[in-house]
Amino acid sequence: MAKSPNPMKDFIMKKAQSTLVLMALASSSAAFAVTDFDTLDKDSSGALSPLEASADAELMSQFSKLDTDKNNELSKSEYDKA
Repeated sequence: MAKSPNPMKDFIMKKAQSTLVLMALASSSAAFAVTDFDTLDKDSSGALSPLEASADAELMSQFSKLDTDKNNELSKSEYDKA
């Protein structure tokens, strides 16, 4: 591969690429982040019912595993383990 005639341009392009990659990773992880407990707890009961948890597909897929006391709701401490 031939050496670039402009090392400063190469440096700037690599920085721009790195920045774009980081931005893409940050936005994609935010899209898959679990929704805030208080936002999901619509009735402010301090626990999430299956209906409330169903607003977050990722959380719902783990609901049974996270519900360690098997009372069919997630407490804040159970939710925090997600």
